[in-house]
Amino acid sequence: MSKTVLTVDDSRTMRQMLRAALVDAGFNVLQADDGVAGLEVLEAETPDVIITDINMPRLDGFGFIEGVRREPRHRAVPILVLTTESDAAKKAKARSAGATGWIVKPFDPEKLVTAIRRVTA
Repeated sequence: MSKTVLTVDDSRTMRQMLRAALVDAGFNVLQADDGVAGLEVLEAETPDVIITDINMPRLDGFGFIEGVRREPRHRAVPILVLTTESDAAKKAKARSAGATGWIVKPFDPEKLVTAIRRVTA
């Protein structure tokens, strides 16, 4: 059975790139365009892994991660942050909010798939 990935990013281009890379690797893909929409998707779905950006309108990645972790059925879902940010303080803030890992954009599709497989094994 293939794994399901929720991607949360306000960039349509990034969502399209993620969908292409993940579908090619055999994943089911759910998508949301910001943290609020991501939490709405999670009301009905339980993905195997979540990939989120940090800088988004309405609810940023930090708030989204905190919202995911407040929900008991999503507490164990791995969350990978995919962002242009590389600041150590932001990485620490994401980890303390509940992020599992950090990947800097632009991403290498093979490395992204490897990271997803590693956190869902």
